[in-house]
Amino acid sequence: MSGEFLGTFANSVNKQKWVTIPASFKKKFSLQAKQMIVVTIGSEGNIAIFPLDNWNEKIENLNNGDLKDKKLLLTLRTFASSEQKLEKTGRIKINSELLEIANIKDKVIIKGEGKFISIWNPEKYKEFRSKMLEDHKKSFNSLDYQ
Repeated sequence: MSGEFLGTFANSVNKQKWVTIPASFKKKFSLQAKQMIVVTIGSEGNIAIFPLDNWNEKIENLNNGDLKDKKLLLTLRTFASSEQKLEKTGRIKINSELLEIANIKDKVIIKGEGKFISIWNPEKYKEFRSKMLEDHKKSFNSLDYQ
């Protein structure tokens, strides 16, 4: 299984719609993934990138799940691009439809999400993060960290 993707990086999209995945993320790909990925729609109006082994595990879990899982499976497959190899430089191609859905033009935030990587429009990510921070402040205090 590919490793835990953590951290946030700013990057850009070139005119040919290529994005470079950070080297620290690239190192986390397992041998089973063989540097192969699946790119699909994310949960927050962003883009999700799964190493092939993590994708296969996710699909298997959704196949065995309830009706909500089956709906998510259908959505992920509907918007998924075909498997592609992560280039040695870490570049991947993002299709125009997903870039449009995520409202991504030239700049991106690349975020580790545990078992997958997300790509965000920087403004949408800033809004998401601000909302998350407000929710966090309302829900937790220093005793929760003990």
